[in-house]
Amino acid sequence: MSKYDSENIFAKILRNEVPSIRLYEDEETLSFMDIMPRSDGHCLVIPKTPCRNLLDARPEQLESAILTVQKLSRAVMRAFDATGVTVQQFNEAAGGQEVFHLHFHILPRYEGIGLRPPGNMVEKDFLHVQAEKIRAALE
Repeated sequence: MSKYDSENIFAKILRNEVPSIRLYEDEETLSFMDIMPRSDGHCLVIPKTPCRNLLDARPEQLESAILTVQKLSRAVMRAFDATGVTVQQFNEAAGGQEVFHLHFHILPRYEGIGLRPPGNMVEKDFLHVQAEKIRAALE
């Protein structure tokens, strides 16, 4: 397995070198909007400490990340009146991972409605409106 690359986009987001639309933050984790959402409310959760993925994460990183995933999953379901949620997590290139910092995708879902195709960026204003809904649901 390769070493952690501290220049990956999520490491840069953690250092505020790249802008993001932040939703929630605690001592160990950060959640922010996905700029290429596959559903309204699609967001990400990452640990604040370096690890490539599930395969090299320490138990503490996994525990804090999954607790934040649960918190954000509940919030996006409330914020978007979703009837379900999909949590995705990819490991290594062959497993579909594109950014090599452990992260979880949270996607609000609805019966009979598929996900949008991957790779389509949306306007920041659109994401800011969605972020406000999620933040309000976190309170």
